[in-house]
Amino acid sequence: MGSRQVTNWQGKHVTVAGLGVSGIPAARVLHGLGALVTVVNDGDDERTRTQAAELEALGVTVRLGDGATLPEGTELIVTAPGWQPDKPLFAAAAAADVPVWGDVELAWRLRDQDGRKPAPWLAVTGTNGKTTTVQMLASILRAAGLRTAAVGNIGVSLLDAVLGEETYDVLAVELSSYQLHWAPSLRAHSATVLNLAPDHLDWHGSMEAYAADKGRIYEGNQVACVYNVADKATEELVRGADVEEGCRAIGFTLAAPAPSQLGVVDGILVDRAFVENRQKNAQELADVSDVNPPAPHNIANALAAAALARAFGVPPQAVRDGLRAFRPDAHRIAHVADVDGVAYIDDSKATNTHAAEASLAAYESIVWIAGGLAKGATFDELVAKSAKRLRGAVLIGADRALIREALARHAPEVPVVDLDRTDTGAMLAAVQEAARLSEPGDTVLLAPACASMDMFTNYNKRGDAFAEAVRELGAASA
Repeated sequence: MGSRQVTNWQGKHVTVAGLGVSGIPAARVLHGLGALVTVVNDGDDERTRTQAAELEALGVTVRLGDGATLPEGTELIVTAPGWQPDKPLFAAAAAADVPVWGDVELAWRLRDQDGRKPAPWLAVTGTNGKTTTVQMLASILRAAGLRTAAVGNIGVSLLDAVLGEETYDVLAVELSSYQLHWAPSLRAHSATVLNLAPDHLDWHGSMEAYAADKGRIYEGNQVACVYNVADKATEELVRGADVEEGCRAIGFTLAAPAPSQLGVVDGILVDRAFVENRQKNAQELADVSDVNPPAPHNIANALAAAALARAFGVPPQAVRDGLRAFRPDAHRIAHVADVDGVAYIDDSKATNTHAAEASLAAYESIVWIAGGLAKGATFDELVAKSAKRLRGAVLIGADRALIREALARHAPEVPVVDLDRTDTGAMLAAVQEAARLSEPGDTVLLAPACASMDMFTNYNKRGDAFAEAVRELGAASA
């Protein structure tokens, strides 16, 4: 928004919208550059007052409980990514011709602030799989001997990465649709949109707007726009992007790859994009068994990470070594235990239907623990695609009726336990019911397809509760 640009920060009036993981570093950095910083924040509680006091001690002005009014004299707004575009603050900024940047945009603009040659960005977005792919990518880059870090939406401040004392050869950057919305001048070395499915539509307003913000990651790419062959919407975003001359479209697929693609042949990840004479040649990169865990959607993540690394010139051996060294975060298809011949898998991170569908596709005979806050999602397509894999279902959480109704429509033969409780013992009850429905060789899968905040602080706490319940179940059966 707006046409005025900020180049000399000394004495510039900058408003930071939102305290938190992005707002506080932004306020500190801008104050350190000599800007006159005012932080505005909707909330006013004990935690924010403590944060405000720390910033005020530095000389930053903080205004709690009013995030709607544009402070007088504001020349730039730097916003937390979660602030919706329709907030009154941004309408006031547009009327005053004041530009709005996100923390990613600020980091991009400041990356050469101290005269250092800035590290190129290899950027990853998508509805699901972003964090895993970025971590895989960083592992591959490290295996190639490159100084790197996984940063961005993964929880590591990009500002710290570009302005900190440590220097990097290349950065593996996870970007959310929110962050991309507020990053108009970002230009990555190479980037990927892993997949697109309805999510955060309350924030973006429509699927078209959501997809358009995801597609911003391809704008100005230098070497490669990496897309998902199985998800045509990602290829369409590449077609619509304005990239640098010579930038290539590179596909990844779980099938045998065509030229300019990475794919899978006889259990081997192969590259037909970054090889000489790609019409005839292919380069082996790694075995499927090198991917942890080797579920189909995770193999797709590995191929996307490999494509970005290869676009940066990483040798094949580093792809194999990096994938072997990678360890997924907790609550992402994590094997908790085997009890009485049944595997218990924690994929609490599957907070939407797209992620749950990928998780369910990884196993053959499943007792599914699902439910929580649906965030406006519908479950018919998910259940219809997964019905043949379901031995049973145990439903928890506020919106479990939506899943129960989808199961009745598309999998009426599947036994369903509907748990109408939200107390701390609810997860143990869910696991006990799942154990009762299961048989040796089955998988009890926590893949809720919903957010967790109706019953738990976050998906991590939900996964922890599941793991603790499985341990109790194991102790009881020992």
